[in-house]
Order: sequence, then C-alpha cells, then structure tokens
Amino acid sequence: MSVVLTAAQNRFLRGQAHGLKALMQVGGKGITPALLAELDQILERHELVKVKVGAEDREARDAMIADLAAQAGAALVQRIGHTATLYRPARDKPGIVLPRA
Repeated sequence: MSVVLTAAQNRFLRGQAHGLKALMQVGGKGITPALLAELDQILERHELVKVKVGAEDREARDAMIADLAAQAGAALVQRIGHTATLYRPARDKPGIVLPRA
C-alpha cells in the first residue's frame, strides 16, 4: 500500500526534511530483504527519512528509488541527486501531522 500525497503535503514534508541527514545508504548489493527490513523499522520510527542511493547511472538510480518506495509502501517526497526522501506514516502512533489540503 503506497501513500499518496497532495502537493501541499509534499511541500510540507520537503520543508520538514530539509535539515535531516541520510539515515540509510543503498550500496552495490542493491535492494535486499535485509535492507527493506531496516528501512521498514526506520520508517516506523521516524516516518520521514532520507536514503542515499549509490547507483551511478541516473536511470538505474531512479528505478532503484521507485522500487524502494514501492516495496516499503512509502511516498517519494523528493529526489535530489543520489538522495531520496521517503515518507510513510507510522502504523501505531503517527508523529507527523500532514496539512489537509
């Protein structure tokens, strides 16, 4: 289940993510089950996370980011270079309150 964001919510989350550091890095092994499990835990804890993707080719990087977001059930908030920002609300107690419209 993927998260769908409005333009206002996307803008709000980009502002929230501005000061964040990347908490994960996807390396040469690509997207593994262990990496997805770790990402799931991080998203559950932080909801908004930056991920660095190490693929050199732009198309491969874009495909890896899209695949990562889809498999994690997260929304891609933004992508700048090698860094992608993903958002998924916590299942138990969401901490980030999104604007309505």
